[in-house]
Order: sequence, then structure tokens, then C-alpha cells
Amino acid sequence: MEDDVLKENWRMTNSLRLRFVFLACISPPPNAHPTAELSVICLKGIISASGFQGAGQKAGLEIWRIENFHPVPVDKPSYGKFFTGDSYLVLKTTASKSGALRHDIHYWLGKDTSQDEAGAAAIKTVELDAALGGRAVQYREVQGHETEKFLSCFKPCIIPQEGGVASGFKHHEAEEYKTCLYVCRGKHVVHVKEVPFARSSLNHDDIFILDTESKIFQFNGSGSSIQERAKALEVVQYIKDTYHQGKCDVAAIEDGKLMADAETGEFWSFFGGFAPLPRKTVNEVDKASDVLPAKLFRVEKGQAEVMEAESLVKDLLDTNKCYILDCGAEVFVWMGRNTSLDQRKDASGAAEELLRTLGRPKSHVIRVMEGFETVSFRSNFDAWPQTTEVAASEDGRGKVAAFLKRQGVHVKGLLKAAPIKEEPQPHIDCTGNLQVWRVNGNEKIPLPASDQSKFYSGDCYIFQYSYPGDDKEEYLIGTWFGKQSVEKERSSAITLVSKMVESMKFLASQARIYEGSEPIQFFAIFQSFMVFKGGLSEGYKKYIAEKEIPDDTYSKDGVALFRVQGSGPDNMQAIQVEPVSSSLNSSYCYILHSGSTVYMWSGSLITAEDQELAERQLDIIKPNLQCKLQKEGSESEQFWDLLGGKTEYPSQKIGKDAESDPHLFACTFSNGDLKVKEIFNFTQDDLMTEDVCILDCHCDIFVWVGQQVDSKTRMQALTIGEKFLERDFLFEKLSRQAPVYVCMEGSEPPFFTRFFSWDSAKSAMLGNSFQRRLAIVKNGGTPIQDKPKRRTPVSYGGRSSVVSADKSQRSRSMSFSPDRVRVRGRSPAFNALAANFENPNARNLSTPPPIIRKPFPKSGTPDSGKIAPNSAAIAALSATFEQAPRERMIPRSLKVSPEASKPASELHSKENSMSSRIEALTIQEDSKEGEAEDEEGLPLYPYERLVTTSTDPVTEIDVTKRETYLSSAEFKEKFGLHDSEI
Repeated sequence: MEDDVLKENWRMTNSLRLRFVFLACISPPPNAHPTAELSVICLKGIISASGFQGAGQKAGLEIWRIENFHPVPVDKPSYGKFFTGDSYLVLKTTASKSGALRHDIHYWLGKDTSQDEAGAAAIKTVELDAALGGRAVQYREVQGHETEKFLSCFKPCIIPQEGGVASGFKHHEAEEYKTCLYVCRGKHVVHVKEVPFARSSLNHDDIFILDTESKIFQFNGSGSSIQERAKALEVVQYIKDTYHQGKCDVAAIEDGKLMADAETGEFWSFFGGFAPLPRKTVNEVDKASDVLPAKLFRVEKGQAEVMEAESLVKDLLDTNKCYILDCGAEVFVWMGRNTSLDQRKDASGAAEELLRTLGRPKSHVIRVMEGFETVSFRSNFDAWPQTTEVAASEDGRGKVAAFLKRQGVHVKGLLKAAPIKEEPQPHIDCTGNLQVWRVNGNEKIPLPASDQSKFYSGDCYIFQYSYPGDDKEEYLIGTWFGKQSVEKERSSAITLVSKMVESMKFLASQARIYEGSEPIQFFAIFQSFMVFKGGLSEGYKKYIAEKEIPDDTYSKDGVALFRVQGSGPDNMQAIQVEPVSSSLNSSYCYILHSGSTVYMWSGSLITAEDQELAERQLDIIKPNLQCKLQKEGSESEQFWDLLGGKTEYPSQKIGKDAESDPHLFACTFSNGDLKVKEIFNFTQDDLMTEDVCILDCHCDIFVWVGQQVDSKTRMQALTIGEKFLERDFLFEKLSRQAPVYVCMEGSEPPFFTRFFSWDSAKSAMLGNSFQRRLAIVKNGGTPIQDKPKRRTPVSYGGRSSVVSADKSQRSRSMSFSPDRVRVRGRSPAFNALAANFENPNARNLSTPPPIIRKPFPKSGTPDSGKIAPNSAAIAALSATFEQAPRERMIPRSLKVSPEASKPASELHSKENSMSSRIEALTIQEDSKEGEAEDEEGLPLYPYERLVTTSTDPVTEIDVTKRETYLSSAEFKEKFGLHDSEI
């Protein structure tokens, strides 16, 4: 086969030889892998890879222009500048989290490019694909009919200029400014096309940009959407910056606006005055963009034959044949791995002939190889099996790389990049305040602070977490569903949370979380989390009674086994499992107790950090019992007896879905039907305030809701997220129990904004998308900065009755760094003794009190719990700062939110009632004029006015944190501290 190919190459003329090599490169012989033997044969024949040395080695964009049938690299400052007489190659390289480099190759053909130049571009595309290992998807891009994936690489748009190299044109350089009229189409990616400067080009459905020497006009057709108008303004900004050096006026003209408006009159004067516009006719652009029902053709002897099938399934595709899938806007050529050279030639010709017959020569043609089909291709099939990448492709890449290396070509880019290794981070402030309720029927029962991190697998829970944002307090309200919880209480939990979010005017982010699929943010805010078997709710008890299931609710006197897991003291969990030896795992530590006996079992694969976490959890589960250590392989008989005997157990850690490369989708939801459209190369500007968008990270799903979305759709946001998981549009095996977040525009949590280059000023702007963008364009291209809002501390019941503005007072189990800035002279010793000054209910009780000690100290060591030498002086003064009665704790300027009024049936006691009343109160601590303030914005008062025996006491302060109102100097003086101790 190799000799035949080479002989045929030399027999052909130069032009025909190029065309044959193009076909040969995509057509391996039978039973040969396309990226292995054949790629090397073709490269041996005539391909010169020197034009692509170093291509595709790192993420980014690379562009070549075809000059004299050879690719010439384009300078980066010229990226996005295309000439109508030229052809270009565009390589988009993306580095995935797995470490693999993905490639998309687009060859762009200008409307005036020659046929030979276009053919050379197609040949070089195959050559580049071969050099990259044969995995790239190849797209043909025709000027004016580009794919959105291609245009997304050049936001906000491309505006080809007249001229070219091979065509003999000179690049257009007009002596005087030429007035141009452009039509803009698209909500997320803008297709810009120059149209004749005439009234007949205008219509009511599109958006037009009139570019004159001194002013740019944007004409908004009455039938255009707000999103389209906003995106067109980005094009206006591009034209202003590119062709006017940022110095020209901008005017927005509304279709149907009265002529009395000066700018409207000026616009129509360019067209000889106002006159009615014609109705838009269906043109070639609309025809090519139609999405038609997918139709499959089998190529037989160069002819495309329609395949009659009730539904499209993968089994219809034979690896020994080629097929054409016509979807209207996209036409795919699918080539089986075992197809011959003649078969692939016939398939390519058949696809072109089919488009000519159907009158759609501008439809996108995408070539895909078996095993490397795109999501867009697979989505047209009713059933596409979940498969891994073809293993043989790695061998092919290696052979191609080896050949190129012998030719002196740098091949580093062909190798797989090193995987990105990163520890999961919560990306949320963990010093906030937490409230937890257990769902019982249609009610939510508040949990005392000491039980807020102890959940039961048969119950549902609601949690509300507040934490400091950039300029205001942020909220996260969510549900947690135990594996054994009943469906009725899950629905009740969702309803209760929806009402809570609605009462806060949708300013809170919402989360839906299942047991076993908890995200890192959840564990970080709970810090020490425990899951017990069984349940306490009436719904669970009724369910097990009806099913006659034994009640295995956790009993302190029974045999219980806990698996300890986590990555640190601020993220550790103890999960109760079946008390049998098969529940053990060599990669974890376990705590086993029965009555007065406690064992701690350490697997052979654990680390020192795992051991320390187990010791910490042991202090929580059974703090007063002596523990018996058990190492894997040397267990006592009594240990195995409690577990019912020794059996086999696993050694691999329990895997969780890893975070994948994020994908952003714009979606519409109507009558229970969800439709999505992916936004490629997305940025924050793609989040339009009229839209609902979904950010898919595989392990987490975010539903982003714009401020201008109607209330009905807003209430369905969680359902939209669940529908997305159900449909699994990317065929990535999404878990139906993956965490779903709902976040509102303007209140996006940091674990969402981290996927963007986030500018909070854009999110804080008011108005629709068009009004916002118009303000930016007229303001010189930068968002208008709102005056920063002062953060107002919020008080809650449960964990902290009143929240101090001193952030260090909010810290829970975070380690204290010597480099950390300390507020008002507080030393670590003082923080360790904070309980002497706080209300007992004001401390986070889900973890033990903070003790200053070395990271991961050994339990029982002499250093455990060691405090500073001046603790006696502090303790002596603590009596002076005694607590006031609870009824006097609330400052006069508190505002009661709707959440404060609750039925008495939800509360267990008078104390809980008071706690719930305070849960959403806002403390306005604006200092009076003339009063000194510290760096946190709190007023400072002399020591004599802060003590309870003062004759002139200060009334508008948080009486449980009197010491925070002292100046740093007086604090050190009264508490006998020195600078070395602070």
C-alpha cells in the first residue's frame, strides 16, 4: 500500500498530487489506524511539517495565512484581522484539567480567495492535523457563514477587509473615510456582515451599524431582542476603538422613534430622509442556519442513499463504511476506521454534491473520525453508548511524533500535557455564621448549636450560611437530603427553602445537596461534619414502620462504626457505616465503639494527617473514654468480634466525581422542556441579565439567573438544573445527585465567579443588557463604578446571636498565621480565651473551642491547650466585662426582617424563640459624626464608658463584645499585653 501511494503521487501533476495527498491523509488502508501507519506514509510522501513547528504545544490561538500555497504565521497583533482575498488556518488549543491537549482546526476561506488557495488551505489543515496526532476536528469556515465556535475565538466580532495576497489585491487603504453599513445578528456571538449602504438594506428584525467619519449609529430593529442589541454595542465599541482610535460619538437609534429626536433625524438624513422599511425576506443566511431533522445517508459507490430508520442509533454506523449526517446548518462526514481510500474520496464528493442538490452550499461541513465524534454529532442520536477514547490513538500519536522528530521537527506539543494537580478549595469565606433546621413534615425545626453539624441519613435538613462579601453580607441557603430520607420531606424542604430565598428577594444563593455527593464548600462551612444512621423525623419513622424495616437510628450504647475522612481540621467528616468488617477500607481511619469500649482502627495506607483527623473526631464522638488503637494487620479478637468476624474489604479510596472543564450554556425552559445552546470561550459578558445560564463543571451545576428574568422562570431555576442533569447534554455521565446551585445576578458566590475574570462592577449595574452596555460605551469603554457599600454585620440566632464586625472574632477553626494581620491588638492567646467574653451561644459549637497549638498536635501532649502567660490578667478583667441580660443585647437600630416572624409551633423553647427572632436582624453600626473609628469602621470608646459599672455607659454597642470598642493602645494597657505577644 505504501509503494502504491508513493508511485501514484509522483505520476500526478503538482495540483492533482496535492489533491491526492489530501485524500490519502484522511483515508488509511483497511484495518490500519488512521493516526498511525497511514499518517507516517503520508508524511513520508510530501508533507513538510516545518511550517507548523511547535504548533499546538500550549493552550491558545495560532493563525497562519496561506501565501504561495504555504502557511505563514500571522503576528499576534494581527489576530482577528482577515482579508477577503486570503485563506487562513486557525488552530485553537485547549488544555483540559486531565492534562490532555485538545485541538480544533478551522480553515477560513475569504469570499475572494482563489480555488487553488482554498485547496491549499484544506491540504494544510490535514497536514496540521497529522502533525498533531490526527485527533483534531476540522471545520470549513466560509466568509459570512462562520460557525459560532470559530467566531467565539475573536470576540466581539470579525470584520474582513478587502484585499489579499495570493489574489493580487492590495489591502484597502482609503484616502478618505468610507461610510459603511453593517448588519449584526446573534445573541451571544455576533455575525457581522457589510451590506450595501442603502435604505433597502435596512429591516425591522435586525440590528444595523452605520459607521460614519464622526459618529457611529446603531439602528435597533423593532423585532430585535435586548440581548442582540447589547451584543451589537460591543461591535460598536470595537469599531470605535479600531477605526476611530476611540474618538467619536455614538448614537443609538430605535426603530419607529419619532423624527423629532435630533440623532434619529441625523441618522435618516444619510438615507435621504425617513421612509417605511421593507419587510425582511428569507435570504441565504436564514436558509443555511435552519436546523432540520437529522437525516442519515449511507455512501455507496459515490452516491448518498437515504437510510430509513425509526430512530438514529450508533449501531447504524458500520466501521467499514462512510456516512453523511445532514442536520441542516451542519453536515457531518463520518468515516469508519476501516474504510478504504476510495470510500472516503466518494464520501467527500457525495457530501458536496448533496449540498449542491439541496441548494445549501454554505452549510458547515465538519469531518469526524470514528472514535472522535463531537458532542454536536452524537447529540443527534437517540442512544450513543458511553465509550472511552480509542486506545490505539496513543500509539498513532507516538508514531507520528517519532517520524517528525527524525525530520528535525520539535514534537513536544504532541505529547500529553502533565495533569493539573490541585487540591479542592472551598472558595468561600469560612468565618461566617450558620443556622440549621431539620425538616419534620411541612415544618423546619431549628437545631441547637451543638447539634448543627450532626445529621441523620433518614432526615432532610435546611442550612443557612452567611459570610462577608465584597460590599455586603452574602447568603447561601440549601437543602441536604439523607440517603434514606423520604420523598415527601425532600419536597417539603425544597418548598421551605424556596420561600426563604423569596423572602430575601432572591439575594441568597440556593443549593441542593445529596448525602455522599457533598461539595467542598459544604464541608468547609460545617468544618466537623457527622452523619448518623437512621432518622428522627416523623416521616422517616412512619416509612420504616410501614415497610417493617428495623430502626437503626444511632444509639450511643449500641455498636457503631464511623469512617473518618477529610483534608484538614477545617474539613473533616465522620460517616457512620454498617458495623461489619467489609465496611473497612485500608485508606481510612475508623472509630468503633460499643458501650464503654472505643477502638480507633488505622488502615495501612493512611497518612499522619488522617491519623490526626481521627483523633480530633474521637474527641467529639467519645471525648471521655480511653481509646484502644488498632492497626491494620494487628487487630485484637475483641475488635473483630464486634464487627461480626473478619472478612475482605477494599483498599482504594472512595472516588468522587472530579471537576472538569467548565461549559456555559444559554437555556430556555418552557412547558417542562429544556433547550440549551453552548457558549464557547465564554466570559462574564456572556451572562446576559435577561437570560438563564447553566455552568456545567461535571461535579457541580450552577444555574445563573439574570435580574431581568421573569419571576415564574426564576422560581423554576432549581428544576432547570435538575432537568439539565437528567438530559446530560454533553454525554458526560452526569450524576442525578450532583450538587445544584442557583445564584442570582448581583449575588454570585465566589465559588461561581472563580470561573470568570470577574468584575463586580458589571454585576452591580442596573437596567437591561442594552442599557448597561450603552452606558459603558458612552463612558469610554469602562463600567461605571458604583459607590462602594459599607458592609453591615448581620445577626443570627443559633451560632452567633450577634455578629461582631471583628473578623477574627468570627474565625472558627482556622489556623493562626504569625503573618496574619491582627485587629485591635488581639494576640492568639486572647483568641483562645474568647469564650470568657462571649455569650456561650455566640460561639460555633459544631467544633471544639479553638485551642492555640501546633498544627495537627498529638492528642494528650503537654503543649495541648497551652495558653499565654498573661491569661490570668485577662481572666481577672473578664468579670468587669460581664454579660448583660439577653433582653438588653439587641441594639436600638436593629431592623426586623420577614424571616423574624415565625409560628410558635416551630420553636421548642422561649430561648429558641428569641434566637429565631434575631436570626435575620441587621445591625446598623454607623458611627456618629466626630467619633473615632478603628480600621473596621467601629466607633472607639474609653474603657470607663464600656464597663458595666460605668455612670455614663454607651448604649448602642454589642454588649457581648465590649472589648472590640477599645482602642489598640488602651486594649494593650488594660489587659497587660506587650507588642511581642500581639
